[in-house]
Amino acid sequence: MTDPANLREVLDRISETATGRPRVTLGAIIDTVGRRSYGPVLMIIGILLFSPLSGIPGVPTLSGLLILFISVQMLVLSGGFWLPELLMNRSLPTEKLLRGIRFIEPAAEYVDARLHPRLVLVVRRPGSYLLGGVCVLIACAMPLMEIIPFSATAAGFAIAVFGLAMVSLDGLLAVLGLIYTVTIAGLIAVNML
Repeated sequence: MTDPANLREVLDRISETATGRPRVTLGAIIDTVGRRSYGPVLMIIGILLFSPLSGIPGVPTLSGLLILFISVQMLVLSGGFWLPELLMNRSLPTEKLLRGIRFIEPAAEYVDARLHPRLVLVVRRPGSYLLGGVCVLIACAMPLMEIIPFSATAAGFAIAVFGLAMVSLDGLLAVLGLIYTVTIAGLIAVNML
């Protein structure tokens, strides 16, 4: 199976996997989008963090651990990634997952129409090391984001942008995501002082 080429294809694959089941596991979703694809998995985690779920206590920290686990593997492994069975067996109600996918489908079509491969060196090696490093830093800051309002949502947006940039091979989007991340980190640092 080839890696998904855009956001719509990621959503379609997840929908196909989930349909007909009462619940769908994280493992089934990851197998659907491909274990060699760091981008779709980071994008999915980012979208979940960008949603109101990031306001639930513990979700930012758990998401941060997942981002850290994947990002470190992105930095040190050349093949696909591995997740513990405990995480892979976690499941979501299919109805809620499909409702969320239907909600973001119009935005996915809009985004896909504007993204295309450019500045590919930013999202492929060696540039992907920078993205992986930034994702590690964001992941390490996630427990702190439990107490700073809306910071986990902002971090989720950055992770989703990096994942989407990797999926679409759009290095310009990755650069914009890096600028956004530095700006938000600066604003949070200034407000904490």
